[in-house]
Amino acid sequence: MSFRTDERKELVESESGDDVIVLEGLEKEFAVRRKTAFLRYEKRAVRAVDGISFRVRRGEMVGYIGPNGAGKSTTIKMLTGILTPTGGRLRVAGLDPARQRLALTRRIGVVFGQRTTLWWDLPLIDSYRLMRHLYDVPLARYRETLDRCVEQLELADLLHVPVRQLSLGQRMRGDIGAALLHSPEVLYLDEPTIGLDVFSKARVREFLRALNAEQGTTVLLTTHDLTDIEQVCTRVMVIDHGRLVHDGDLAGLHALGESERMLVLDLERELPAVSVPGARTVRVEGPRQWLAFPAGASAAPLVARIAADYPLADLSVREPDIESVIARMYARGRSAAVTS
Repeated sequence: MSFRTDERKELVESESGDDVIVLEGLEKEFAVRRKTAFLRYEKRAVRAVDGISFRVRRGEMVGYIGPNGAGKSTTIKMLTGILTPTGGRLRVAGLDPARQRLALTRRIGVVFGQRTTLWWDLPLIDSYRLMRHLYDVPLARYRETLDRCVEQLELADLLHVPVRQLSLGQRMRGDIGAALLHSPEVLYLDEPTIGLDVFSKARVREFLRALNAEQGTTVLLTTHDLTDIEQVCTRVMVIDHGRLVHDGDLAGLHALGESERMLVLDLERELPAVSVPGARTVRVEGPRQWLAFPAGASAAPLVARIAADYPLADLSVREPDIESVIARMYARGRSAAVTS
């Protein structure tokens, strides 16, 4: 990938400000072989990332979401230097990830929810000590960072436990601590709460908010859990089929996709469909009822009204999944194309 002199000048100028991540027309193609007949194959190019452009300022907490196969992980791998872009321009902390990977590793932290960077048979603290030497972290700074992670991620009782004996939630907290030992400027989180229980998710989200507030760490979060985005991020980008289809706040995403949250009610006895302003009854099964309401609206007024007028035993709120939000976005786009 080559740059003209004027392109280099423009890129340097753009990075002299507060932009810590800069993507301009980023592309990634893979060659895929497909069987066409007995012992015959054809090769075709599949574009996983198709001309994505965006910038992330220092200290931003950004959600990067989309359905499976949309190109999220491919983008993260290019941002970390694991993959080399096919086209476009890319800089992270002023560095070219593919060409300056070693220098970049000292300035970024990465957590993949499905994989661990910890040594499986070693106690957690031994993994941390090894990483301190790998990153050449000064002892004083290492101890300060470790103490903060141990306190905020509640790792004190886990430090001397072999990683293989940790639960998924415990290991995830351990992985996040490991990614922060060298005090990175940018933290990439790929599905950090996948498979975690409610309490473990809450700990991780609280820690990320504190990290950003206290250290100013830039966070790029990929997830299928919209609650992660709501509680952690101030900005959300949606990618689908390798293209950026939304960049803004979560309220704008919900409005664009006309998404709904679901209020699941357990009444003390079987009753006709609950009727409250701002919600519609979707389903009734005995004493359990499902009410849909706009995702951008607060559930509190609905809950208060229902609790006052109906014999409520229990309730829960279910968030819309990413796939349904994007499906509605594209359905609206197709309808608009047909009518225009």
